[in-house]
Amino acid sequence: MRPRKQRTSAIRFIVCLGVVSFFADMTYEGARSIIGPFLQALGASATQVGLIAGLGEMLAASLRFFSGRFADRTHAYWTIAICGYAMNLIAVPLLAFAGNWQMAALLVVAERTGKALRGPARDVLLSEATSVVGHGWGFGLHAALDQAGAMLGPLLMAVAVARSNQFGPAFLRLGIPAILALIALFTARAAYPARGIPPAPKAPQALPHFFWIYVAAAALLACGFVDFPLLGYHFQKTGLAKPAMIPLLYSGAMAVNGITALVFGRLFDRYGLPVLTCGILVSLLALPLGFLGGQIGAIVGVACWATGLGAQDASLRAGLAQVVSMNQRGSAFGAFNGVYGVAWFLGSAAMGWLYDHSLVALVAFGVLAQLSAALLFFQLRKPLAAAAT
Repeated sequence: MRPRKQRTSAIRFIVCLGVVSFFADMTYEGARSIIGPFLQALGASATQVGLIAGLGEMLAASLRFFSGRFADRTHAYWTIAICGYAMNLIAVPLLAFAGNWQMAALLVVAERTGKALRGPARDVLLSEATSVVGHGWGFGLHAALDQAGAMLGPLLMAVAVARSNQFGPAFLRLGIPAILALIALFTARAAYPARGIPPAPKAPQALPHFFWIYVAAAALLACGFVDFPLLGYHFQKTGLAKPAMIPLLYSGAMAVNGITALVFGRLFDRYGLPVLTCGILVSLLALPLGFLGGQIGAIVGVACWATGLGAQDASLRAGLAQVVSMNQRGSAFGAFNGVYGVAWFLGSAAMGWLYDHSLVALVAFGVLAQLSAALLFFQLRKPLAAAAT
């Protein structure tokens, strides 16, 4: 295939998977925006809600390590991705029929498990196409479509809950984007059947030694990156934002996330890993602005948080795809996502505990962790650039 046609085909494939993620994120991010009060309405305590959310994230993160290795061993990237998306998406509208919080908890865990199953396989499929157009730009374009859905899902739920004053029936509305996501996925599979078939197997090679330093840096970043629910909790508790404004802030953050992912993706392809370091320096400002600033500080802090998330979406996976061979990417993405997710959970738990004791300590913890990550990523810029050439 000629280079121009190859590039056009790669962009079309990225957009196809981006459309899948658009509808998928609309589905499960819409559900996540109301799952807390829904569980409360079913009789769950705050502790139980925290455990359900935490266990779901921990399970989703740890399973990615195994799903990534399984994808590399079987090369069944499409099959694994389709099964994962099906589990991920079907569980969401079924929440409308959950009669108690225990059943709802099982569906939440099933949704997270599906996401863990399909994540590494989908990233391998994407990385094959992004190698043609530039990993940063390709992953950034996918993230932009992804976050557009994440922005619309909570808005859809806000309208549905406002009309019915009930959380359960709102989940049925998410069945529509769930079905559209699966249709888009099967369409992408039919249009690009060769995607995900790797080149002839090569002798197994160890992952580059700096891969684990890269993973450690990402873990520090995740540990210090504040979760939006904690920001939202603080805004409501202190009166910095009215309850109805908090999901709108989150929706706006997803819009900023999508735009900045495109920008940082382009910059990453041109300048490399220092771009991620700059994004981290922006994201850490969310901590002092969000927790120690006033109303304007809160809004700016959310924008910084979203900008940092956009930098991560465009750069973290792109950096791995540059230096890990195709037949190892499932394992690499799985290990990376697993460590990142566990670190995110542990950091969120630590910051939640610090919130009850000292906001200054919370801010210091997050800033120190992110600065350490920025330093490690900056030191990796030369080994990563050398390995990518």
